[in-house]
Amino acid sequence: MGFVKERLINILCLILLVLGIVGTFLPVLPGLLLSICGLLIYKYGTDADLSMIYVWVFVILTVASVVLNYIIPAKTNQKYGGTRWGSIGSVIGTIVGIFLPIPLGFLVGMFAGVFVGELLHDSQDINKALKSTKGAFIGFIYGTGFSFVVGVAMFLVVLFNMLNII
Repeated sequence: MGFVKERLINILCLILLVLGIVGTFLPVLPGLLLSICGLLIYKYGTDADLSMIYVWVFVILTVASVVLNYIIPAKTNQKYGGTRWGSIGSVIGTIVGIFLPIPLGFLVGMFAGVFVGELLHDSQDINKALKSTKGAFIGFIYGTGFSFVVGVAMFLVVLFNMLNII
């Protein structure tokens, strides 16, 4: 493979990996899907000697992350007394928040959605709505943190392989 072509593919892979990391906390980007694409393009689009064990481990971690991003917030929301109303409010709030002209609008929208959803369920219990919002926040931190760590690990494995460190 030509030197220039391989370098361009390497740059594309690194861009996808970085966008994937950013996408772990910005819902407008498909997060680890971009990262896994960068990893696969690097593995199969270059003459890289990256071990298949890395590919399989990161595919499994990516699938686990997708599953956990649905399970963790629901479980932490339940743990903190949240109801289905709060979960529905979270989804609606996140979608609305994406279009808000403020930094991290999706996050503000998600938390506002949980809070409003819980108040619609029981307008007399503001403390329960606050606890449910706290649960949503903790779930978001856990799920996002796991995805972020997996994305950074993918980036580092590819970068270290490019530099012949691993």
